[in-house]
Amino acid sequence: MVQQAMQYTDETPDLETRIELIKTLNSVSAGKIYVEIERARLIKKLAKIKEEQGLIAEAADLMQEIAVETFGAMAKTEKIAFILEQVRLCLDCQDYVRAQILSRKISTRVFDADVTKEKKKPKEGDNVVEEAPADIPSLPELKRIYYELMIRYYSHKNDYLEICRCYKAIYEIPSVKENLAEWIPILRKICWYLVLSPHDPMQSSLLNSTLEDKNLSEIPNFKLLLKQLVTMEVIQWTTLWDSYKDEFENQSNLGKNLGEKAAEDLRERVIEHNIIVISKYYGRITLKRLAELLCLSVQEAEKHLSDMVVSKALVAKIDRPMGIVCFQRAKDSNDVLISWAANLERLLDLVEKSCHQIHKETMVHKAALKV
Repeated sequence: MVQQAMQYTDETPDLETRIELIKTLNSVSAGKIYVEIERARLIKKLAKIKEEQGLIAEAADLMQEIAVETFGAMAKTEKIAFILEQVRLCLDCQDYVRAQILSRKISTRVFDADVTKEKKKPKEGDNVVEEAPADIPSLPELKRIYYELMIRYYSHKNDYLEICRCYKAIYEIPSVKENLAEWIPILRKICWYLVLSPHDPMQSSLLNSTLEDKNLSEIPNFKLLLKQLVTMEVIQWTTLWDSYKDEFENQSNLGKNLGEKAAEDLRERVIEHNIIVISKYYGRITLKRLAELLCLSVQEAEKHLSDMVVSKALVAKIDRPMGIVCFQRAKDSNDVLISWAANLERLLDLVEKSCHQIHKETMVHKAALKV
């Protein structure tokens, strides 16, 4: 009866009648497990009408009433599409906390499932999974929608590394990789967000894997930019900014927040890279010389160095009265003992070799006297 009545929702004479019919069907199907899918579809229709009327908050509240992840008979693609719609409406309402909670209901491994495999016939007693309606996108399309929504969420948090990972996932979609016009802008964004991400193991891993991508040769200036970050050499900020300023400012769709804030973050990343390079080459260095190498004032150099030590990106100690920075890690008692034992072992080896050489010389000398 509900399924039959649902067909009439598109044939209603006006909008008010349609809303009234949907609400009536909704109240009839409420709490009945055998029409839960129909109820979910009705709510989705009603939410769409509310959104068209500009009542986005109402539409979001309506959609959140339904927990489709518990529906055993609903098709996987329809479930994902429904949850993504919930996430989108939450983002439109700027309810970022609820958007994150809802997005966690989708496992990213679902998108990598092989859809070409034949479906197993349901055994007796199993739930029969309904076919998804024709307007539901395919898994690769849903994957793209999911990551585009996550980019919106992470852009709000200014989490450059996660945005980069989302673009990387979109870049890996076969339909995107086959289209040159699509993957070049995405690869550019991957490069920019990698450069803007703070230095950590995940960023280094992504940086190296992106550099190994053969497609990067299509955009040589970005390949050069990433190589500069991998190479253990000090980068001159003014030279880098002069080379990439136009490219950075012309890059469209990088996000609303990528203006002056991103330019500052880019400068911050270059300074971080330079401090790491200096720490590799120097055990101790004066603050004045460090500031010269970084093209900063002593106060700025000290601030950036302190921030890196606090975030545990680096181990360093500053002797402010002497104006000396020490990059050597403080050894605990175990390390000192191990180092002392290794030195003692080397010393005993040298003594043994010396004794052997002396004994050899003595034997040769005695043999020569006998002759």
